[in-house]
Amino acid sequence: MDLILDFLARHPVLTTAFIVVLVAVIGNEIAIALRSGHKLSPADAVRLINDREPVIVDVRSQADYRKGHIIGALNLPLARIGDADKELAKHKSKPVLLYCAIGTAAGAAREKLLKQGWDEVFPLRGGLNAWQGAGLPVTKGR
Repeated sequence: MDLILDFLARHPVLTTAFIVVLVAVIGNEIAIALRSGHKLSPADAVRLINDREPVIVDVRSQADYRKGHIIGALNLPLARIGDADKELAKHKSKPVLLYCAIGTAAGAAREKLLKQGWDEVFPLRGGLNAWQGAGLPVTKGR
């Protein structure tokens, strides 16, 4: 511990830079968490699917969707998420489970759907990668 304190005292510029970077990283993580809302783990998503039968929406490209997607998922790429009212109108009363490849685009899609008046929108934490990593099934094609 004395060595650490000695290093910090001898290198104030490095210490200050470290503290600034640490605060920036923590602030960024907090901002991402607040922006994307409550993300569901794959286990929580399975529970939601079994209990409430949500609309499952894949926000990846159509080509990625065809390579593999969650069973029963609709493909509505992030660029077309503004058309959600047209595409998902008959499902307005159901919760929406969103996913992308790694979980980042689903957070952006969530924001857009909330602005359109959707009430319950849940992104999948880790996206399809986390889903497959948990050993959950996917299907290919349309």
